[in-house]
Amino acid sequence: MSSPRPETATPFYRQTYVQVLVAIALGALLGHYSPAFAESLKPLGDAFIKLVKMVIAPVIFLTVVTGIAGMPHLNAVGRVVFKAMAYFLVFSTLALVVGLIVANVVQPGAGLDVDAATLSTKEIANYASKAHDMTLTGFLLDIIPDTVVGAFTSGNILQVLLFAVLFGISLTLAGERARPVVDFFDALTTPVFRLVHLLMKAAPIGAFGAIAFTIGRYGIGSLSNLLYLVATFYLTSLLFVVVVLGTMARIAGFSIFRLLRYLKSELLLVLGTSSSEAALPSLMEKMERAGCDKSVVGLVVPTGYSFNLDGTNIYMTLAALFIAQATNTPLSLGEQIALLLVAMVSSKGAAGVTGAGFVTLAATLSVVPSLPVAGMALILGIDRFMSECRSLTNFIGNAVATIVVARWEGALDRGTLAATLADRTDGVQTSNGTSLNHGNATP
Repeated sequence: MSSPRPETATPFYRQTYVQVLVAIALGALLGHYSPAFAESLKPLGDAFIKLVKMVIAPVIFLTVVTGIAGMPHLNAVGRVVFKAMAYFLVFSTLALVVGLIVANVVQPGAGLDVDAATLSTKEIANYASKAHDMTLTGFLLDIIPDTVVGAFTSGNILQVLLFAVLFGISLTLAGERARPVVDFFDALTTPVFRLVHLLMKAAPIGAFGAIAFTIGRYGIGSLSNLLYLVATFYLTSLLFVVVVLGTMARIAGFSIFRLLRYLKSELLLVLGTSSSEAALPSLMEKMERAGCDKSVVGLVVPTGYSFNLDGTNIYMTLAALFIAQATNTPLSLGEQIALLLVAMVSSKGAAGVTGAGFVTLAATLSVVPSLPVAGMALILGIDRFMSECRSLTNFIGNAVATIVVARWEGALDRGTLAATLADRTDGVQTSNGTSLNHGNATP
């Protein structure tokens, strides 16, 4: 009998993050030198995001149901959700405060002297109408699907999560009689994640089309007039990730920089597509692989995508104060605090809405009378460039939250986490198809 072939790492040019990085660079070049053709490539990015969204519902459902069914006590479900929501509330508020402080110190809009009456509101009317229709009560009611099937067809992550939690609890209460159903879902998890891996092979194409369209449509030159605001936002988000989330990570016993390296493929995918949802299935799998219990991953990650929007929160207070400064609209400390409180609510109401960051900003401005909603026209042209940073910060925030909540819950294998984050292979496959990473990844 012949001996097995030695395991060899995948060549660098076949690794997903390298391919996505090259695709982003090529897409940016094409968008700059051939903008008309680059704009026509928008369907490539849209198609990839739709492909990933297609599998998000089954990934969340299977992960949550099998995770809850494997919990020894049902009160653990409520405990995880409570800890996650407490974490989300604290860090979302911190993000709003950071944006508020930076906007007051740096003052990116000062000196522009824009007359709000001269601004056209035609292009922002659609966003403003969505914001007007958005209420917290409506958002909470929207979490409940009209039908079970509707939860999987609406594209609303929280509807799928609600049904999955209730169904998982039902399986647990049914005891041994439900064991065949649990075993079936456990077995179904493997082909579903295989499908995710298959779809991820198209990530470079999706990133190429998305970034080519962005540069082709808006042009790098469109950044020039508002470059100060864009730079301020990116630096503020970096400060939040490194200092705030980095401190939390250090307290929890891991390095934020090692986590970023571990998630580099997903981060590049989010950067290329401007959508954190594009990397949601992969994030869930990698968090399990890093030693987080499946039930915690299934509850924290999908919930965080609606309630833990650190990047969006930084953007809201920073952009709102930019508009106030640019239009010479003074805001008292009381008005800024009111702005922060409104943003805390409106950021939850915009979950699942297309262009959530811009819609949330419209909702916030419409509730603070002294701020001209027409000022949104100032940043509409550069919002696409800022959305990438929003998505990246949101994604990183949810990765950190998952590990922290798992540790609080005693559902984190710290040895697996340390070994996984120290591994420089990024979970690449060997020549015989096995993974070089440690942990409890789905096979």
